[in-house]
Amino acid sequence: MIGDWIDKVEYPQLPSLTEEELAAFLEQAQFARLGTLNEDGTIHIAPIFFKYKDGQILMATQAPSRKVRNIKRNKNVTVLIDKTEVPFMGALIYGTAELDYEDVIHKRMTIFERRLSREEAETYATRLSSKWQCVIIHITPTHIASFDYSKA
Repeated sequence: MIGDWIDKVEYPQLPSLTEEELAAFLEQAQFARLGTLNEDGTIHIAPIFFKYKDGQILMATQAPSRKVRNIKRNKNVTVLIDKTEVPFMGALIYGTAELDYEDVIHKRMTIFERRLSREEAETYATRLSSKWQCVIIHITPTHIASFDYSKA
């Protein structure tokens, strides 16, 4: 039942995921929410496809997007990847972002293939790249705070 964890913990921070559990969770999660800092100091948060590879979070977007403009100005980002069904589970990832304009269609396909068939991923990546300059965002985590309500 929702809230069962309340009586089982002394501090409201729930148990974290082990390194193995975190890697498995990031491999299977479908969406992330990317937080960047707007010029006026407010936070911009956007849902985005991602791929976890070699300890990095890879995301694909269009070069004219607000998230890219924000990253060019401030490379510090926050990513939330979570499961919204009970029991909740997730990771809040603080890190730095780098923009990559090389081999974007292929890299974007590998991100999309986590959710789409290879043919659909290729079509989608190609169509986006034919309309806008696209970019891959590489996020290197500096700190990860994870939580797993099932452990409470």
